[in-house]
Amino acid sequence: MQNDETPGNGIRGEYQRRMLAIRDAFEAGATGAATIAARAQAMDELIVGVWSQATETTPELRSGIALVALGGYGRSELFPYSDVDVMYLLDGKVSEERVKQPIRRISQELWDCGIRLSPLTRKRSEAERFDPDNVEFALSSLDHRLLAGDAAVYERFARTGLPKMLERDGKTIVQGLVDLTAERHKKYGDTLFHLEPSIKDCPGGLRDVHVCAWLKTLAGASTGTKASVDGEQSVEGEEFRQAVEFLFSVRCFLHYRHDRDDNTLDWQAQDAAAGAWMGMERRRAAREGGADAAYWMRQYFRHARAVERNLTHMLEVTPPKQRGGRWAVVGKAALSKVRRQPEPAVVGYRVENGRAVLGVANGAAGDPAQDPEVVLPLFAAMSRTGYGLDRASEERMSQALPLLSAHLEEGPVLWRHLQEILLGAHAGNTLRAMHALGILELLIPEFHGIDALVIRDAYHRYTVDEHTMVLIDTLHGMETPQTSPLGEWAGRFGGILRDVQHGALLYLGALLHDTGKGRNTGDHARESALMAENVAGRLELDAYESELLLGLIRNHLEMSAALRRDIFDLETVRAFAGKVQTPEALRMLTLFTYADIAAVHPDALTPWKAENLWRLYLATANYLDRSVDDERVGARVGKDLVRRVVGVLPGKKAEVEAFLEGFPERYLRTRTPEQVRMHFEMAQRFAEDKVQLEFHYGPETSEITLVTPDRAMLFADMAGALAAWGMNIVTADAFSNRQGVVVDNFRFTDTFRTLEMNASEHATFVKSVHDAMAGKAAVEKLLAGRRRGRRKAPKVVVQARVDFDDEVSSHSTLLQVVAQDMPGLLRSVSQALASRGCNIEVALVDTEGETAIDVFYVTRHGAKLDPDQQRELKKELLKAIEANAG
Repeated sequence: MQNDETPGNGIRGEYQRRMLAIRDAFEAGATGAATIAARAQAMDELIVGVWSQATETTPELRSGIALVALGGYGRSELFPYSDVDVMYLLDGKVSEERVKQPIRRISQELWDCGIRLSPLTRKRSEAERFDPDNVEFALSSLDHRLLAGDAAVYERFARTGLPKMLERDGKTIVQGLVDLTAERHKKYGDTLFHLEPSIKDCPGGLRDVHVCAWLKTLAGASTGTKASVDGEQSVEGEEFRQAVEFLFSVRCFLHYRHDRDDNTLDWQAQDAAAGAWMGMERRRAAREGGADAAYWMRQYFRHARAVERNLTHMLEVTPPKQRGGRWAVVGKAALSKVRRQPEPAVVGYRVENGRAVLGVANGAAGDPAQDPEVVLPLFAAMSRTGYGLDRASEERMSQALPLLSAHLEEGPVLWRHLQEILLGAHAGNTLRAMHALGILELLIPEFHGIDALVIRDAYHRYTVDEHTMVLIDTLHGMETPQTSPLGEWAGRFGGILRDVQHGALLYLGALLHDTGKGRNTGDHARESALMAENVAGRLELDAYESELLLGLIRNHLEMSAALRRDIFDLETVRAFAGKVQTPEALRMLTLFTYADIAAVHPDALTPWKAENLWRLYLATANYLDRSVDDERVGARVGKDLVRRVVGVLPGKKAEVEAFLEGFPERYLRTRTPEQVRMHFEMAQRFAEDKVQLEFHYGPETSEITLVTPDRAMLFADMAGALAAWGMNIVTADAFSNRQGVVVDNFRFTDTFRTLEMNASEHATFVKSVHDAMAGKAAVEKLLAGRRRGRRKAPKVVVQARVDFDDEVSSHSTLLQVVAQDMPGLLRSVSQALASRGCNIEVALVDTEGETAIDVFYVTRHGAKLDPDQQRELKKELLKAIEANAG
C-alpha cells in the first residue's frame, strides 16, 4: 500500500490532534489561561516545524530573516479561533524580492493547516520606525517573541531598535492608545453594562486588559527603568488577576461554542456558560447543577468592573495631555469650583492631578474614610466637578464600610448630602463610583436588588442599574443641550427642566424608579413605589415631597403608554391629566419619560417620539391650566391649522377644506402644511390613478405613503405588500376623511437590505406595492414565497395580548394588540379586523425591540364595539396572531 504521509502532513496531523486534546481538556475543566497557553505552544511547534522543513530546501531563509510572533500570539495567549499574527523580520541586507516566494510558501502551508494566519513582512528599519497612521502595529510590536530564524536579527530589533523607538515616540504611542481606547469605548456608550456584551471589545473586556499591559510597558520604556512600571501604574491586584482568568475562560468557551472567533456573550451563550459555571468553580456544576444566568452575569460584570477600574486608574496617572475621552482632565471652571472648597484640613480630602484623595488618618480625628461628613461631601464635590477618586482612597473606603455605616446619620442630614450629589452635573459617574464601592447601597439598600441585573426584553441595551445611570446622565445633559447628542430636543425639554421646582426629587425618582425590578413580581412600578416609600420615610421627606416622589415612580410608565394613544383626542389628554394632576408633577414626568426612553439605547428616542412627547406635554399643560372656554380655543386652533394649509395652496380654499373635513386633528398636527399639500395633490390625481404612492428611501428607515379611496382590507393589504418584500414595519398610522380618502403612512426597515444593495430595485418595489393595492397582484401570492422561509428564533418570547378601552375616545373603541414582532403580523391583525366588519379610524403602530405594540381606534357601523363584539374580535385576533407565528 502506498503511504501518502509527507513530513508536512505529519506535522499538520499532530497539530490537529493537539487541538482536539486541548479542547477536550478545556471541556473537562482546564482553565482558560492553560488552554490559550497550550494552543500557543502547539502553534509554536507547528510553525517551527514548517520553518525547519522550508530552510532545508531554501538557503535564503537560513540567515538574515527571523520569524516573530506578535500581539496575542506574542504574549503566548492564543485563543481557540483567534488569528495568528506573525512578522517576517528582514535584515537590511536581505532582498525582499528574493525571499518573497519562500515566505509565501510557508504562509500557504500554515493556511492549509486551517490556521487564520495574519502575516506581514517588514525590514528591520521599517519595524523600528513609528508610523503615526498605524498605531496598531506599534502596539502589536510591544508583545513579541522569536519563533524561528536568525536570532541575531531578532535581538537587534528587540534589544536595540524597538526600545529606541519606544523611548523616542512612546508619548505619541500612549496618546494614540488612549485615543483608540476612548473611540472604542464610545462605540459601546462608555459603559460595560451591556445585556449582550462583547467580552473582547466592550469596556472592561480583554482589550482593556491589553491596554493596561501596554501602558505599563510604555511607562517603563519612556523612562528606561523598570521602577516606573512597578510603581504607581502597576495597580493590578488579586481582583484584577481573577477577572483576567475569568475572561480568558469565557472567551475560550465562546470560541468553542461557535467554532469561530465569536466574542459576543448573547443570551443563549449566557445560559450555556452559566450552566457550566464557566470561569467559576466549575467542579460545583456536577454537584449543584448549573448556575442561574442572572447570577452568573453578575459575576461577569463584577470582573469587568475590576478591569475597567484598573484601566481608569492607570489612565488617570498618565500625563494630563495624553488623556482622552472621559479620562480627559476637567476644565478650568471645574478646577475653580474645587479651589473654592474648604481647606483640606477641614474637609478631610484634597485634589491632586484631577483626583480626589482622602486625607491621612489622624489619631485624634480618626480616619476620614470612616466619616460620612468627609466621604459624602467628597462625592458631592466629584459630582460638581467630574473628578475621579484615587485608587488608595477607594481601597480605604471599601475597607471602612462597616464603620462608615455605623456613623451614618439618616433623616434631613442624609437627604442634604444626597441632594448635593444628585444635583451635580456629573452625578451619573459619581453614583457609578459609589455603586462600585458599595456606598450607594449603604445609603439606599433598595438599590442592591438591581445591581448588574439583566432583564431580557430585546429592547433595553443596558443592565437595570446602568440604565438608571444613563437616565440620570440624560437629565443632566438637558442642562447643557449644546453638548447633548439629542441636540434640539434636549434644548427644548431643557426649558422644562429649568422650571422644575423640585429637581432633587426628580433625580431621586430616577434613581429609584426601577428598583422594584429586583423583586420580579410583574409590576415593577408598584414595587418601586413601595421601596421608595421606605426611602422617603428614612429621609424624612414631608408629605408633599413624598407624594411628588411616589407619584413620579408609580406613574413613570403612564406617559409612554399615553403616547400609544391618539394624543390629539381630548379623552386621552383628560385621562392622562387625571393621573399627573399638577403642573409640577407633569413637568417631572415629562422630563423623566424623555430621559427614560433615551436611556434604553442610543436610537430609542426618535425625533417622532420626542415630538409626540412634546405635544402631549403641551396638550396636558393646556388642559391643566385651561379656562371654561377651552372648546372655543380648540376650534380656533383647528381653523388656524387649516389656514396654514390653505396658505400653501392659494386659490383652492374650498377644495382644501373639503379634503380636510373629517380627518382627526392628529392628522393636521403631525403633518407639515407641505406634507398635507402633497396628500391633497395626490388625491387630486385620482382620475389618473386611484392608487397614489410616495416613497422615500433611507439607509436606516424608509417611508411610504399611500393616498387612495377607502376600501375593505386596504390597511391589511398594504401591510402584506410590505411584508412580502421582507420589510419590517416599525411605525405606521392611518387616517381617513369624510370623503372616504385614506392617508396611510408606513415607516419600515429593510430586513434583508434589498433596497440598500440594489438601488435599481426601488422602482420595482414601488410598482409591486402599487399593483397589490390596485388589485393587479394578489397579496397572498406575494406572501406565499416569504412564508416558506425559516424564521429566526426570537431572543425574548412575547405573550400575545389584546385589550380594549371604551373610555379614551368619545366615538371609537381603542384596541391595543401586543405581540411578538414578526413579518406579516400587521396584515394578520388587519385582516382579522376586516373579517369582523371593523373600520380602522386611526392606527398607531409601534415596535419596541421584538415587541409589536399596535393601537387601533375602531368602529363597527359607525359606533363603538359592544362587549360581545369585543369578545369575538379578541378570539379572532389571538387566532390570527397564532397562525401568523406558526
